[in-house]
Amino acid sequence: MPAIRAGASVALVFAVPFSIAARIASGSSVAILLVFLATVGFLLGSAVAAWHQQLGTPLSHAVVTASGAYAIPQTIFIVVKLLRGGDVTWSGVILNMLVAVSAGAIGGILGSSLQAKGVYPQGRRPWSSGQ
Repeated sequence: MPAIRAGASVALVFAVPFSIAARIASGSSVAILLVFLATVGFLLGSAVAAWHQQLGTPLSHAVVTASGAYAIPQTIFIVVKLLRGGDVTWSGVILNMLVAVSAGAIGGILGSSLQAKGVYPQGRRPWSSGQ
């Protein structure tokens, strides 16, 4: 759980502000850049979770981190929008979730490759004595 918390913190700090800005800039050419930066935020957070995990399951840590870091703020955004009488584009929500989870999977591979190269967070040892 500490690995997921660490990764989610990174993802929320980097991805959510860009996601909000992309909603505000919706329809402009800047929105595409902001969505890309939000995706990078999910990737970074997932990589941190995968790198910090100690159970030998970097990919699952990364995907859970990306899913949660997307779903929790997105749920709040949806509730607020519905309470204001707005419409929710569910296909967009699902597409963005798939993008976040895909970025999470890539982040999991990156975090796992750091561990495979023997690079661990400060003060951490390998999760398996066989490494």
